[in-house]
Parts: sequence; C-alpha cells; structure tokens
Amino acid sequence: MRVLLGVCGGIAAYKAAELVRLLRAADHDVRCALTRGAESFVTPLTLEVLSGYRVYRQEYLNPNDSGEELHVEAARWAELLCVAPATAHTLGKLALGLADDFLTTTALGFEGPVLVAPAMHSTMWMQPAVQANAQTLRERGVSVLGPSIGALASGDTGVGRLVDLGVLVREVDRFRSTGELAGKRVLVTAGPTREALDPVRFLSNRSSGRMGFALAAEAVRRGADVQLVAGPVELPTPRGVERCDVVSAAEMRVAVEERAAAADLIVMAAAVGDLRPGKTSARKLKKSELGGELALARTADILAGLAESAPDAVRVGFAAETENLEAEAIRKLEQKQAQFIVANDVSRADIGFGQSDNEVTVFRSGAEPVHVPKASKPAIARAVFDLVVPAVLARGGATKRAAR
Repeated sequence: MRVLLGVCGGIAAYKAAELVRLLRAADHDVRCALTRGAESFVTPLTLEVLSGYRVYRQEYLNPNDSGEELHVEAARWAELLCVAPATAHTLGKLALGLADDFLTTTALGFEGPVLVAPAMHSTMWMQPAVQANAQTLRERGVSVLGPSIGALASGDTGVGRLVDLGVLVREVDRFRSTGELAGKRVLVTAGPTREALDPVRFLSNRSSGRMGFALAAEAVRRGADVQLVAGPVELPTPRGVERCDVVSAAEMRVAVEERAAAADLIVMAAAVGDLRPGKTSARKLKKSELGGELALARTADILAGLAESAPDAVRVGFAAETENLEAEAIRKLEQKQAQFIVANDVSRADIGFGQSDNEVTVFRSGAEPVHVPKASKPAIARAVFDLVVPAVLARGGATKRAAR
C-alpha cells in the first residue's frame, strides 16, 4: 500500500524513522511529509534514506521546474494518509479544514482513508477543544488511534503517548483490505426522524446519527458505492458518500425505496419514529387546542417492507433496547425478515445515543450471535462489516445488477 506519512512537531517525531522502517518491512511503500516543527526533531535526510523517497517539506512546486504541484501529486499518489505523531495543532487544522502548510494542504486534497495517531501531554489531550477536534475527525470517517497511557517526555505519566509502533503498523495493514466491496452498492440510513405536530412542535428521538455515519464511512473504505439517507442531524458527510437528507419517516421510506432495489447491502441504522401525530396542523396550535390527549398513528416499518422490495439485498437492522435485548433482537430478526440485527442497550449512559462509543450484539439468521465489546463507533462499524461482508459477497450482487 502507498502510505503518505505526515510527521508533526512533537517529541514523538523521533519515532518516525523506526515507523518508516517497520512500514517498509510490512511491504508498504512510504513517502514522508514533514511539518516545519517536525524538522526540529527528525531530519529529512534520515527519512529519505529509510523511505527511498525525497521528503515533502514546504515546497509546493517540483524543484525540477516542471510546474508540477507537489501537494496534488502527493495526494494522488497516496492510498492512505497516516499522520503520526499528530499534534494538537495539526488535529485542529485538519478538523477545521485549514491548509497553511504542505501536509494540511495535501490532506485537504486527499480523497482516501485517513489515520491519525495523536501524541501530546495529557493536559493538552484532555482539553475540550482537542477532544472536540478529535471527535469531529472521527465523525468524518477519520480513524483516530490512541493516544496511549504511559511515561511522557515531561516525566509525568498519563494519556498522551504515541501508540506502540507495532499497533500502528497493524492498523495501517488493516487498510490494505480496502476494496472487498468494490462494485457493490451499499445503502445506509442514519439519525432520527421528526414527525410534525405543527410548524413548531414534533415527535422525535435521541439518535445522533453517529453510528450510521460511521457505517457509511466504513462501507466507503471497503470500496463500496455508498448512499446515505440521513434524518435531521448536524454531521459532516463522510468522504465518498452520496447523501440524501430527509425529515420524516414517510420521507425516509420513499428515499429508501427509491434506492433499495439497486442495493447489495442495506444497513438500517436510523432510529425511525414508530409513531406520528394523527393530524398535522399548518399553523402553530395553541395550548388550549392541544387538550389532554394526543391522537397518534403508526408509521410504516421500512425494514420489514424491504423483504419484498429488495429481496436480493443483505438487510441489516438495528435495535436500540432498554430491556430484554436478546429476546427483542431475535423477535425483530424474524419479524422483519432481516439477515442481521445489531442490538445495543441504550439504557447505559456510556454507550448509544449521543455517545462516542457503542457496544453491540449482532444477531444473525441461522447462526449464533456475536458480542462486540465497547469501542468507538468507527470500530463498531468495522466489526459489523466484518460479519456482514461475507454474506454480501456470497450473494453475487454485481452479477444481479449486471443482469438488470
């Protein structure tokens, strides 16, 4: 795999030389891009000797007067952008889309997967602004690895160390499998729906959409053509995803049905509202008009309907439960005629709606359930796809589409 290694200006930059050696030993092709700060910790010549390539520094044009823009060439060459170590400053620039040096300019033009490995003092890492920037990157599909806990350069002990280089290389290796869903179409739903009572009030739920967006990003990483139908959420669209925004359950149903027949895999991660007001007013209702009871009507079960409208697709549903998780998941697996139900306990404050982490159990038709321990939502998305992809490949969706 062609890896562009971005090295930032922290003490952990000295490890970049060994990281390049390990990546090359793992049969990766490596080029390096140094920030100005990184050159205070590791010399370009060292990385050039180890990588076999001239190091990208701050020049934007090829020195041979060809007029070639080096940051464009670097972004086109790379299959993976790995920033290690990533400083707090660079995390912020990546999150904000700033491009004031070679590395961040290249990152802004890079369309492939991105892996960042932060390293800094623990007090810096725990700052709300840094945590928010890291979360923003995760929500955009960037893999954030670490930092780990241990001795810091200051002599303190805490979270902030660059992850073990062996772990980092294994994470890079994981991206080498990208492409297993090439030629496949994946449809993902995410977020809540809103069912209007009047122009001001609506019924909804607590879904943030983060799990669905992580699943869409993972599908892209594996080479799929991905369409995302999203309820009302404030999340950036993962790179490489075609997005359709909807509000109500009815709108989501129409958007899904328009796309379902062509899909090889449908992942219904959205928390679609089960109920809607029986009547919707075109004007804001007064308190005196609301009365003591609100008439409600059921919304359509989108996933159950896909058994008829998309019988050839692998269908994955989600079940957010507060009790009887296993029984409810098995019931939904049968009732909705899905191949997979991903269930999680939303009564726990540390996982589920609005949280960065999740913990799920994947129930499978004709097989034993698989428990996925608590992890970041991108990591949960990887685990879910590891279970689902074999079923997709076994169905030969590309052949199905070619026959249409």
